[in-house]
Amino acid sequence: MNAIAKPYEWHLFDGQQWSSICNDHIIESHYCQPGARGMTIDTHLGALYIDFDAMTVRGPFAGLGIRREMLLSHNQTQEVGWYFKDNSYWQEYGTQGTSSVNSQTLEQWYNTNPEGSFQFTVGRSTYVIDFSAMTQTRRSTHVLRKVRRRPKFNSSVFVNDSLFTDTPSPLSTSINSSMGITWEFMGEEGIWTEYQKPGCSLDSIDIENQYQLNPHGQLTFTAGRYSYTLEFSEMFQINSTFGTKRHVRRTTGENHYNSSALSQIQWQYNDENGYWKDYVKGSARGSCTISSQDIERQYQQNSTGSMSFRTGRFNYILDFSAMIQTNMSTQTKRPVRRLLQ
Repeated sequence: MNAIAKPYEWHLFDGQQWSSICNDHIIESHYCQPGARGMTIDTHLGALYIDFDAMTVRGPFAGLGIRREMLLSHNQTQEVGWYFKDNSYWQEYGTQGTSSVNSQTLEQWYNTNPEGSFQFTVGRSTYVIDFSAMTQTRRSTHVLRKVRRRPKFNSSVFVNDSLFTDTPSPLSTSINSSMGITWEFMGEEGIWTEYQKPGCSLDSIDIENQYQLNPHGQLTFTAGRYSYTLEFSEMFQINSTFGTKRHVRRTTGENHYNSSALSQIQWQYNDENGYWKDYVKGSARGSCTISSQDIERQYQQNSTGSMSFRTGRFNYILDFSAMIQTNMSTQTKRPVRRLLQ
């Protein structure tokens, strides 16, 4: 079975005609994050802000439009997630005690009547989801929560009741078994860092080759003057001298951006003078311990989470759900934004 092409296309209306947007997989990956309200993209028309909830676009000109077109046939469908905002975090239905309802059930009811509603219970409480308003209401207290319906990035496509994913043929799998796989460890700043030579005695390809031989085994390596053991079954590395443990992860091309795609995302903060400044990694004055690519990697891992970093003598927390950075010493907060270059 041949691989299925991407099931979507993003189009921009410039006031006269609709046109496809290049690199729209970046817009799609952001749109699939339940915590994303929108994003800014740079185009030949200038900087445009896409509002994902309203599916509108704002820019320097009037009459602009945005749309996401599905490219599926009648017997295909894309997996969709349903989420509610629990305090500061977006939770998918069926994962946090809402066992009486899940995304699949909600999607079926929504497709039956997109302007209707759905009622369910959790314990002794009854809730109503209004599809047209995209809200959830608890009947006893009238507490209202926002609801979002978002596709799942690189999700599977069902064809004639059979499941097909974008999987290469057995021949290409055997030849390219280690390609597209990235192995990373959790660094000191809370940033996922790839194993790379020459700083380390092995890289992602070396680790993947060993992993394919024995997914429950281990291997030893050196980085600088220290020796480490990587445990595949528990996914952590341990410093042989100090016994320090760090989490390890294995990501594939389906859920990990390559360097080219990461470089198209720019993260910025609003400084004390009201100017947007890039996050620049380094030791020079005004730089910090993270770059836009570092932030984007962590964001893709958990778009409603946070990460820590340092600039000079100050430590900061970057909150993805609130899009705010906070100075941990002064508690000064500054807006943050994510741009598509």
